[in-house]
Amino acid sequence: MGGAVPKQFLSLGGEPIVVHSLRALQSAACIHDIILAVPSADLDYCRNDLVVRYGFSKVTKVVPGGKERQDSVRLGLEQVPEETEIVLVHDAVRPFVTVAMIEDVVAAARQHGGAIIALPMRDTVKQVGADRLIQRTVDRQPLWLAQTPQAFRMDWLREAHRKAKVEGVTATDDAFLFEWMGHPVVIVEGSGENIKVTRPEDLVIGEAILASRAAVRSGGLA
Repeated sequence: MGGAVPKQFLSLGGEPIVVHSLRALQSAACIHDIILAVPSADLDYCRNDLVVRYGFSKVTKVVPGGKERQDSVRLGLEQVPEETEIVLVHDAVRPFVTVAMIEDVVAAARQHGGAIIALPMRDTVKQVGADRLIQRTVDRQPLWLAQTPQAFRMDWLREAHRKAKVEGVTATDDAFLFEWMGHPVVIVEGSGENIKVTRPEDLVIGEAILASRAAVRSGGLA
């Protein structure tokens, strides 16, 4: 989606998607520094335009990301000060993260070591074979859909990423690597609005969420 334009820079409500995520992080009192990992071709734009234009004073570093998401997180972690206790990882294309989500997941990570925002599975889940015939209906009661932000003890997460690189272990989120290392991760229930913008129709949904939030702020909805 977006062709040559990375998804995080597509327009949502007249602003780049990543701006919405950064605005929430900027507003959260528990966030002290933000390290932004972006494609190498967009380093100057982010450093000299986006960060300055929107006044994101907490963005202390803009670093080149890697080929995969996991690589980008690892490269960002290498820039985190050693004295940092808790680090939060968030996908730039989840623009509807809230300050409450950020504060809740950080607090849970301080208590348990690792925490993620997630939603309980509400749809019926089917296990299907290669022939697309249903093999069984999966019990959805213990199933949750992982989202971001995710927060962890920094030293444990950095160690997990370094070990994963050495051993060639790949993961779709940071909680997987944390679990792989034997560390606990607790769930913090999130919101259905915390969508990940990956398809064109997600932009349509995103615009509707923005309109709904604007109406609430103006007193148009109860």
